[in-house]
Amino acid sequence: MTGPRRDTRGIVEAQELFARVRFRRREPAPALRPYLEHYWLIDWDLTEPYASHVVPHPSVNVVFQRYGGAAGWGEVAGIGLRLFTQKLEGRGRVCGVQFRPGGFRPFAPDRPVSDWTGQRLPVADVLPGADQDTVLGILGPEAAAEDGPSETHAQARAEAEAEDARVAALDAFLLGLEPEADPQALRAMALVDLVRTDRSIRRVAELAAAEGVSARSLQRLFAAYVGVGPKWVILRYRIHEALERAESGEGPAGGGPAGGGRGGGEGPEAGLDWAALAAELGYSDQAHLVRDFTATVGVPPTAYARPPLGDSQ
Repeated sequence: MTGPRRDTRGIVEAQELFARVRFRRREPAPALRPYLEHYWLIDWDLTEPYASHVVPHPSVNVVFQRYGGAAGWGEVAGIGLRLFTQKLEGRGRVCGVQFRPGGFRPFAPDRPVSDWTGQRLPVADVLPGADQDTVLGILGPEAAAEDGPSETHAQARAEAEAEDARVAALDAFLLGLEPEADPQALRAMALVDLVRTDRSIRRVAELAAAEGVSARSLQRLFAAYVGVGPKWVILRYRIHEALERAESGEGPAGGGPAGGGRGGGEGPEAGLDWAALAAELGYSDQAHLVRDFTATVGVPPTAYARPPLGDSQ
Protein backbone atom coordinates (compact mmCIF):
# COMPACT_ATOMS: atom_id res chain seq x y z
CA MET A 1 0.00 0.00 0.00
CA THR A 2 1.47 3.34 -1.10
CA GLY A 3 -0.98 5.62 0.71
CA PRO A 4 -4.70 6.31 0.70
CA ARG A 5 -6.24 6.12 -2.74
CA ARG A 6 -7.21 9.43 -4.34
CA ASP A 7 -10.22 8.47 -6.44
CA THR A 8 -13.80 9.43 -5.58
CA ARG A 9 -15.38 6.11 -6.47
CA GLY A 10 -18.70 5.55 -4.78
CA ILE A 11 -19.26 9.21 -3.89
CA VAL A 12 -22.25 10.58 -5.79
CA GLU A 13 -21.80 14.21 -6.89
CA ALA A 14 -18.33 14.18 -5.32
CA GLN A 15 -17.39 17.75 -6.23
CA GLU A 16 -20.61 19.12 -4.76
CA LEU A 17 -19.87 17.31 -1.51
CA PHE A 18 -16.26 18.51 -1.39
CA ALA A 19 -17.44 22.09 -1.89
CA ARG A 20 -19.37 21.81 1.39
CA VAL A 21 -17.18 19.70 3.67
CA ARG A 22 -13.51 19.16 4.53
CA PHE A 23 -12.79 15.62 3.37
CA ARG A 24 -9.44 13.91 3.97
CA ARG A 25 -8.05 10.41 3.84
CA ARG A 26 -5.25 9.39 6.19
CA GLU A 27 -3.01 6.36 6.32
CA PRO A 28 -3.17 4.07 9.37
CA ALA A 29 -0.21 2.77 11.35
CA PRO A 30 1.98 0.28 9.40
CA ALA A 31 0.76 -2.73 11.39
CA LEU A 32 -2.85 -1.92 10.38
CA ARG A 33 -2.28 -1.36 6.69
CA PRO A 34 -2.75 -5.02 5.67
CA TYR A 35 -6.35 -4.77 6.93
CA LEU A 36 -7.38 -1.16 6.27
CA GLU A 37 -7.91 0.91 3.15
CA HIS A 38 -7.57 4.20 5.03
CA TYR A 39 -9.11 6.51 7.59
CA TRP A 40 -11.56 9.07 6.24
CA LEU A 41 -12.22 12.33 8.05
CA ILE A 42 -15.03 14.79 7.39
CA ASP A 43 -15.81 18.10 9.09
CA TRP A 44 -18.55 20.53 8.13
CA ASP A 45 -20.14 23.80 9.21
CA LEU A 46 -23.14 24.41 6.96
CA THR A 47 -25.64 27.23 6.78
CA GLU A 48 -28.03 25.04 4.77
CA PRO A 49 -28.66 21.27 5.00
CA TYR A 50 -27.07 19.04 2.38
CA ALA A 51 -27.78 15.38 1.60
CA SER A 52 -24.72 13.33 0.69
CA HIS A 53 -25.04 10.04 -1.22
CA VAL A 54 -22.60 7.14 -1.42
CA VAL A 55 -22.70 3.88 -3.36
CA PRO A 56 -21.03 1.72 -0.69
CA HIS A 57 -17.85 -0.23 -1.29
CA PRO A 58 -17.77 -3.94 -0.33
CA SER A 59 -16.13 -2.84 2.91
CA VAL A 60 -17.00 -2.74 6.58
CA ASN A 61 -16.58 0.73 8.12
CA VAL A 62 -16.24 1.76 11.75
CA VAL A 63 -17.62 5.27 12.07
CA PHE A 64 -17.20 7.73 14.94
CA GLN A 65 -19.42 10.76 14.55
CA ARG A 66 -20.74 13.87 16.22
CA TYR A 67 -23.43 16.22 14.94
CA GLY A 68 -26.87 17.50 15.78
CA GLY A 69 -25.86 18.42 19.32
CA ALA A 70 -25.02 14.81 20.29
CA ALA A 71 -21.97 14.06 22.42
CA GLY A 72 -20.60 11.59 19.89
CA TRP A 73 -21.05 7.92 19.19
CA GLY A 74 -19.51 5.06 17.25
CA GLU A 75 -20.98 2.46 14.90
CA VAL A 76 -19.88 -0.59 12.99
CA ALA A 77 -21.40 -0.21 9.54
CA GLY A 78 -21.61 -3.48 7.66
CA ILE A 79 -21.55 -3.44 3.87
CA GLY A 80 -24.42 -1.31 2.63
CA LEU A 81 -26.54 -3.03 0.01
CA ARG A 82 -28.28 0.17 -1.13
CA LEU A 83 -27.42 3.78 -1.81
CA PHE A 84 -26.44 5.39 1.49
CA THR A 85 -27.83 8.87 2.12
CA GLN A 86 -26.79 11.10 5.03
CA LYS A 87 -28.24 14.53 5.75
CA LEU A 88 -25.56 16.98 6.88
CA GLU A 89 -26.54 20.18 8.66
CA GLY A 90 -25.10 22.60 11.17
CA ARG A 91 -21.69 21.55 12.44
CA GLY A 92 -20.40 18.01 12.59
CA ARG A 93 -17.47 15.64 12.41
CA VAL A 94 -16.94 12.06 11.28
CA CYS A 95 -13.82 9.94 11.81
CA GLY A 96 -14.21 6.76 9.78
CA VAL A 97 -12.22 3.56 9.29
CA GLN A 98 -12.64 1.80 5.95
CA PHE A 99 -11.45 -1.78 6.13
CA ARG A 100 -10.20 -3.58 3.09
CA PRO A 101 -12.82 -6.02 1.79
CA GLY A 102 -12.04 -9.11 3.85
CA GLY A 103 -9.97 -7.15 6.39
CA PHE A 104 -12.53 -6.76 9.17
CA ARG A 105 -12.81 -10.42 10.21
CA PRO A 106 -9.47 -10.50 12.13
CA PHE A 107 -10.85 -7.76 14.43
CA ALA A 108 -14.11 -9.64 15.09
CA PRO A 109 -13.16 -13.27 14.43
CA ASP A 110 -16.08 -14.98 16.16
CA ARG A 111 -18.71 -14.26 13.51
CA PRO A 112 -18.84 -14.25 9.72
CA VAL A 113 -18.72 -10.79 8.19
CA SER A 114 -22.07 -11.47 6.48
CA ASP A 115 -23.65 -11.12 9.95
CA TRP A 116 -22.94 -7.37 9.80
CA THR A 117 -24.05 -6.82 6.19
CA GLY A 118 -26.75 -4.18 5.89
CA GLN A 119 -26.51 -3.32 9.60
CA ARG A 120 -25.29 -0.36 11.65
CA LEU A 121 -24.57 -1.43 15.22
CA PRO A 122 -23.10 0.37 18.25
CA VAL A 123 -19.36 -0.17 18.06
CA ALA A 124 -19.23 -1.45 21.64
CA ASP A 125 -21.61 -4.28 20.65
CA VAL A 126 -19.08 -5.58 18.12
CA LEU A 127 -15.60 -4.49 19.22
CA PRO A 128 -14.30 -4.52 22.79
CA GLY A 129 -12.91 -1.42 24.42
CA ALA A 130 -15.07 1.06 22.53
CA ASP A 131 -16.41 2.90 25.55
CA GLN A 132 -17.53 6.53 25.48
CA ASP A 133 -14.14 7.83 26.56
CA THR A 134 -12.57 6.07 23.56
CA VAL A 135 -15.18 7.52 21.22
CA LEU A 136 -14.66 11.06 22.50
CA GLY A 137 -10.89 10.64 22.39
CA ILE A 138 -11.12 9.73 18.72
CA LEU A 139 -13.47 12.59 17.83
CA GLY A 140 -11.47 15.13 19.83
CA PRO A 141 -12.82 18.41 21.16
CA GLU A 142 -15.25 20.35 19.03
CA ALA A 143 -13.48 23.11 17.14
CA ALA A 144 -14.20 26.67 18.17
CA ALA A 145 -16.18 28.75 15.69
CA GLU A 146 -13.97 30.96 13.56
CA ASP A 147 -14.55 34.71 13.31
CA GLY A 148 -14.09 34.87 9.56
CA PRO A 149 -13.42 32.83 6.43
CA SER A 150 -9.63 33.14 6.63
CA GLU A 151 -7.52 30.88 8.81
CA THR A 152 -4.33 31.99 10.51
CA HIS A 153 -1.14 29.96 10.35
CA ALA A 154 -1.46 29.20 14.08
CA GLN A 155 -5.03 27.97 13.61
CA ALA A 156 -4.01 25.77 10.69
CA ARG A 157 -1.15 24.28 12.68
CA ALA A 158 -3.40 23.64 15.69
CA GLU A 159 -5.98 21.92 13.46
CA ALA A 160 -3.28 19.77 11.83
CA GLU A 161 -2.01 18.71 15.25
CA ALA A 162 -5.55 17.94 16.40
CA GLU A 163 -6.12 15.82 13.30
CA ASP A 164 -2.87 13.93 13.91
CA ALA A 165 -4.10 13.24 17.45
CA ARG A 166 -7.38 11.83 16.11
CA VAL A 167 -5.49 9.54 13.72
CA ALA A 168 -3.23 8.41 16.57
CA ALA A 169 -6.31 7.66 18.69
CA LEU A 170 -7.77 5.54 15.87
CA ASP A 171 -4.45 3.69 15.58
CA ALA A 172 -4.34 3.06 19.34
CA PHE A 173 -7.91 1.76 19.44
CA LEU A 174 -7.48 -0.66 16.54
CA LEU A 175 -4.03 -1.87 17.56
CA GLY A 176 -5.44 -2.53 21.03
CA LEU A 177 -7.81 -5.07 19.47
CA GLU A 178 -4.74 -7.16 18.52
CA PRO A 179 -5.98 -8.61 15.22
CA GLU A 180 -4.58 -12.04 14.54
CA ALA A 181 -3.18 -12.96 11.15
CA ASP A 182 -5.67 -15.09 9.23
CA PRO A 183 -4.62 -16.71 5.94
CA GLN A 184 -8.24 -16.87 4.77
CA ALA A 185 -8.67 -13.14 5.35
CA LEU A 186 -5.55 -12.48 3.28
CA ARG A 187 -6.90 -14.76 0.57
CA ALA A 188 -10.24 -12.96 0.50
CA MET A 189 -8.55 -9.55 0.36
CA ALA A 190 -6.37 -10.65 -2.54
CA LEU A 191 -9.36 -11.97 -4.48
CA VAL A 192 -11.35 -8.77 -4.06
CA ASP A 193 -8.29 -6.80 -5.10
CA LEU A 194 -8.13 -8.94 -8.23
CA VAL A 195 -11.77 -8.10 -9.03
CA ARG A 196 -11.10 -4.42 -8.49
CA THR A 197 -7.97 -4.21 -10.65
CA ASP A 198 -8.38 -6.90 -13.33
CA ARG A 199 -10.94 -5.86 -15.92
CA SER A 200 -10.95 -9.35 -17.41
CA ILE A 201 -12.68 -10.77 -14.29
CA ARG A 202 -16.32 -10.31 -15.23
CA ARG A 203 -17.94 -13.50 -13.96
CA VAL A 204 -17.79 -15.54 -10.75
CA ALA A 205 -16.71 -18.56 -12.78
CA GLU A 206 -13.69 -16.61 -14.07
CA LEU A 207 -12.69 -15.60 -10.54
CA ALA A 208 -13.11 -19.17 -9.31
CA ALA A 209 -10.99 -20.47 -12.19
CA ALA A 210 -8.27 -17.90 -11.43
CA GLU A 211 -8.19 -19.13 -7.82
CA GLY A 212 -8.50 -22.81 -8.77
CA VAL A 213 -11.60 -23.45 -6.63
CA SER A 214 -15.28 -24.07 -7.21
CA ALA A 215 -17.75 -21.19 -7.35
CA ARG A 216 -19.43 -22.62 -4.25
CA SER A 217 -16.17 -22.50 -2.27
CA LEU A 218 -15.64 -18.94 -3.40
CA GLN A 219 -19.12 -17.98 -2.22
CA ARG A 220 -18.50 -19.48 1.21
CA LEU A 221 -15.20 -17.63 1.55
CA PHE A 222 -16.79 -14.30 0.58
CA ALA A 223 -19.72 -14.77 2.97
CA ALA A 224 -17.37 -15.49 5.87
CA TYR A 225 -14.72 -12.85 5.19
CA VAL A 226 -16.12 -10.19 2.85
CA GLY A 227 -19.80 -10.12 3.79
CA VAL A 228 -21.33 -10.34 0.31
CA GLY A 229 -20.99 -12.76 -2.57
CA PRO A 230 -18.42 -12.48 -5.37
CA LYS A 231 -21.13 -11.66 -7.94
CA TRP A 232 -22.21 -8.67 -5.84
CA VAL A 233 -18.60 -7.45 -5.59
CA ILE A 234 -18.07 -7.69 -9.34
CA LEU A 235 -21.29 -5.77 -9.99
CA ARG A 236 -20.52 -3.10 -7.40
CA TYR A 237 -17.09 -2.36 -8.86
CA ARG A 238 -18.69 -2.08 -12.30
CA ILE A 239 -21.11 0.54 -10.98
CA HIS A 240 -18.30 2.42 -9.22
CA GLU A 241 -16.43 2.55 -12.53
CA ALA A 242 -19.47 3.76 -14.43
CA LEU A 243 -20.22 6.35 -11.76
CA GLU A 244 -16.70 7.76 -11.91
CA ARG A 245 -16.81 7.88 -15.72
CA ALA A 246 -20.12 9.74 -15.56
CA GLU A 247 -18.62 12.14 -12.99
CA SER A 248 -15.47 12.82 -15.01
CA GLY A 249 -16.89 12.62 -18.52
CA GLU A 250 -14.17 10.18 -19.58
CA GLY A 251 -15.00 7.56 -22.15
CA PRO A 252 -13.86 3.92 -22.23
CA ALA A 253 -10.23 3.25 -21.31
CA GLY A 254 -7.87 4.69 -23.86
CA GLY A 255 -10.65 6.66 -25.55
CA GLY A 256 -10.25 9.99 -23.75
CA PRO A 257 -13.15 12.30 -22.93
CA ALA A 258 -16.38 11.39 -24.62
CA GLY A 259 -17.96 14.78 -24.07
CA GLY A 260 -21.06 15.80 -22.25
CA GLY A 261 -20.13 14.51 -18.82
CA ARG A 262 -19.18 16.59 -15.82
CA GLY A 263 -15.66 16.90 -17.10
CA GLY A 264 -16.66 18.99 -20.11
CA GLY A 265 -17.24 18.25 -23.78
CA GLU A 266 -19.74 19.39 -26.38
CA GLY A 267 -22.87 19.44 -24.27
CA PRO A 268 -25.17 16.88 -22.68
CA GLU A 269 -26.46 15.66 -26.00
CA ALA A 270 -22.99 14.26 -26.79
CA GLY A 271 -22.72 12.20 -23.62
CA LEU A 272 -20.52 9.23 -22.88
CA ASP A 273 -20.49 6.27 -25.20
CA TRP A 274 -22.49 4.12 -22.81
CA ALA A 275 -22.66 1.17 -25.21
CA ALA A 276 -18.85 1.06 -25.41
CA LEU A 277 -18.54 1.45 -21.64
CA ALA A 278 -21.06 -1.34 -21.08
CA ALA A 279 -19.00 -3.63 -23.29
CA GLU A 280 -15.79 -2.67 -21.49
CA LEU A 281 -17.35 -3.44 -18.11
CA GLY A 282 -18.54 -6.85 -19.26
CA TYR A 283 -22.24 -6.16 -19.79
CA SER A 284 -24.01 -7.95 -22.60
CA ASP A 285 -25.57 -4.66 -23.72
CA GLN A 286 -26.10 -1.04 -22.72
CA ALA A 287 -29.57 -1.74 -21.31
CA HIS A 288 -28.17 -3.97 -18.57
CA LEU A 289 -25.70 -1.28 -17.48
CA VAL A 290 -28.47 1.33 -17.45
CA ARG A 291 -30.66 -0.95 -15.37
CA ASP A 292 -27.98 -1.69 -12.77
CA PHE A 293 -26.80 1.94 -12.59
CA THR A 294 -30.36 3.24 -12.16
CA ALA A 295 -31.22 0.65 -9.49
CA THR A 296 -28.05 1.49 -7.53
CA VAL A 297 -27.68 5.27 -7.93
CA GLY A 298 -31.35 6.19 -8.29
CA VAL A 299 -31.15 7.93 -11.69
CA PRO A 300 -30.22 6.70 -15.17
CA PRO A 301 -26.56 7.20 -16.10
CA THR A 302 -27.35 9.73 -18.85
CA ALA A 303 -29.32 11.87 -16.38
CA TYR A 304 -26.50 11.68 -13.83
CA ALA A 305 -23.87 12.64 -16.41
CA ARG A 306 -25.86 15.67 -17.60
CA PRO A 307 -24.54 18.88 -15.99
CA PRO A 308 -27.02 20.87 -13.89
CA LEU A 309 -28.80 23.66 -15.73
CA GLY A 310 -26.64 26.77 -15.84
CA ASP A 311 -23.32 24.92 -15.73
CA SER A 312 -20.89 25.97 -18.45
CA GLN A 313 -19.34 23.38 -20.72
